[in-house]
Amino acid sequence: MIFINNLKFSKTLLYLIISSIIPFLIWGPFFPDLILSISALYFLFYIFKSRSFYFFNNKLLIIFFIFCCYCVLLSLFVAEDMMLSFESSLFYFRIGLFSCFIWYLIDKDKTILTYFYYSLILSFVALVIDGYIQFFTGQNIFGWPKGHHYRVSSLFGDELILGSFLSRLFPLLFALFLIKKKQKFEIYLIGFLFIFIDVLIFITGERTSFVFLNISTLFIIILIKKYKKFRIITFCTALSLIVFLGFNFSELSSRMLTKTASDMGLINVEKNSNEDNQKELTLETANFIIFSTAHDSLIRTAYKMFKDQPLFGHGPKMFRIICSNQKYQVGNKPCDIHPHNFYIQLLAETGLIGFLFLLSIFISILYISLKQFNCLILKKKKPLTDYQVFLLACILISVWPLSPNGNFFHNWLIVIYSLPIGFYLQSIYGKKKLI
Repeated sequence: MIFINNLKFSKTLLYLIISSIIPFLIWGPFFPDLILSISALYFLFYIFKSRSFYFFNNKLLIIFFIFCCYCVLLSLFVAEDMMLSFESSLFYFRIGLFSCFIWYLIDKDKTILTYFYYSLILSFVALVIDGYIQFFTGQNIFGWPKGHHYRVSSLFGDELILGSFLSRLFPLLFALFLIKKKQKFEIYLIGFLFIFIDVLIFITGERTSFVFLNISTLFIIILIKKYKKFRIITFCTALSLIVFLGFNFSELSSRMLTKTASDMGLINVEKNSNEDNQKELTLETANFIIFSTAHDSLIRTAYKMFKDQPLFGHGPKMFRIICSNQKYQVGNKPCDIHPHNFYIQLLAETGLIGFLFLLSIFISILYISLKQFNCLILKKKKPLTDYQVFLLACILISVWPLSPNGNFFHNWLIVIYSLPIGFYLQSIYGKKKLI
């Protein structure tokens, strides 16, 4: 009896630790990456001990591990600073192992889904309450003021990634909500939470995150059957509130509309000479501006790096070093730790071969989405369940090409996009079908 109780306690503790990776993301990348890395090592040990190699017997993971090996070879033979490059490439394979570990846990006991669901709920509710307090009062519950340009950052402090966190993990929350057994009052409560989340993403002023929200919402509404009206109603209600806030808080509409158009060179707006302490950019070859003048400079610099070594690139994590070479520089802000777009980063650092890895994921998602849409129109058997559509929406916005991004090899983002992949792999190859 004691053994059984200890076993239950150990399992509960394991599930709590794994699901806590979500709230830990709010405090930074260290603890989430630590949980991910230990989980990956544990799973690798389990694989060899139990000889459960069937987890790796699928095209998705085989291609991913080939990409990992390719990146290691680039660090070894191409990168200017091998040790710095190894920081990104050497243990990148842990993402695949962690995703498989999530798959394994769900197959073993789907109770883990409940832990993840409530972990997401608690994290989102805390951020929603704290975010709105900061928006209306100027500071959050800990007294932290708004971020740069008075933008809402909530518990993320100086890091302006509240919108990114909410928009990237929102489809995963919706997926787990779909498969959870729930009472009617829970549906209403979650509906209100969804509305508050949608509006808060707009309030953060993170334009890319708001684009991600719209992309995933449109993707979900088009391709699902159950809860379609539910999402249309919650999203339309949120948009109504967003329009109201835009009219009553000019700084919101100015950043999301006027500043976006100005940054892209679509309209001319007089700028304060102190704003960002930057002058107007005059690019060498630009007929239009990509995202903003700063992004444009970085992206065109990375593209020149790619043209110099198109097949293999300069090696993972090398943009930050190579961009200082004047022969690649375009504009007045050509150098940063990464070029702020996954596809351009991979072109510059891993060449066409690495770029095709990411592009193939995006094309595959588009292909299966078109099949799903066609089957819905013709009323044929759908290739995807609604649950899988939500998970694909998570992955889609992570590989969306037409937006600024963070560092492809950054630990925080690694956790964000490895989570839904684990759920998706289980939904395809797992022993227990959830819906």
